[in-house]
Amino acid sequence: MEQKNCVFIATSLDGYIADKNGGLDWLYSIPNPDHLDMGYVDFTSKIDALVMGRVTFETVLGFDVEWPYQKPVFVLSNSLEAIPDSHKDKAFLVNGDLNEILEQIHQKGHHRLYIDGGGTIQSFLKQDLIDEIIISTIPILLGGGYPLFSDLPNALEFEFVGSRVYLNQVVQNHFRRKKT
Repeated sequence: MEQKNCVFIATSLDGYIADKNGGLDWLYSIPNPDHLDMGYVDFTSKIDALVMGRVTFETVLGFDVEWPYQKPVFVLSNSLEAIPDSHKDKAFLVNGDLNEILEQIHQKGHHRLYIDGGGTIQSFLKQDLIDEIIISTIPILLGGGYPLFSDLPNALEFEFVGSRVYLNQVVQNHFRRKKT
């Protein structure tokens, strides 16, 4: 079974995934009257599970919506002691070495993973564990906030897969990790 770790995320023009206060309202700055999902449903149809950090998990819990994921969610955290009872059958707490965590998730039959959350994505990139990145760029400059990328021990080469434009303003670029 092919194992793949993929990112599907939106950033501002200046590369932030949340504003200085951790806010996400800017994601809705482009009118979307038809509620286009910008490829999200197609993307999630091709994954087996999600891996996200504690901050992203807590952010999603704070949304005033039903739990948005149909697939298992693995929450990476060294500080969270337990998943809330309301989500015990939907989310699972994992911690430790990323390669060991991935092995545990793969042993449960989940091989195509959606990696979500700034710190989690950065950790995966630092260990060269991201195979594909799909970034939707919202045309706004936040001037600061939580960056998608951070320092890496080595350069990582990706190849361009394709580009799409949504709502005549949002540019979505798809890249695949070049493996040597």
